[in-house]
Amino acid sequence: MIVHNLLLKLQDRSSESIEDTRKLLLSMGGRIDVIRDLKVFVDIRHAESSYDISLIAKFDSMDDFQTYLPHPVHVEIGNQLKSKLSAAANVCYEE
Repeated sequence: MIVHNLLLKLQDRSSESIEDTRKLLLSMGGRIDVIRDLKVFVDIRHAESSYDISLIAKFDSMDDFQTYLPHPVHVEIGNQLKSKLSAAANVCYEE
């Protein structure tokens, strides 16, 4: 199992903006068939150094993850988020 963990820090860190982003990310779940599991968590610490959102997506294989990256839904959501982010980080690992 391949796990992709994405951390996002938004420019607008309001509760409404964070919730809208969480819902947008979750919308990928039923639209990209190679995603085996998708969870999106919201930071509860609210420190300046904290990221606002953590996305954890699981894939059966690295090939499936590579299929996900250029998927039109993933690209569309990424394009919607680009201008709203102040920072992003990610890590992929095998579980």
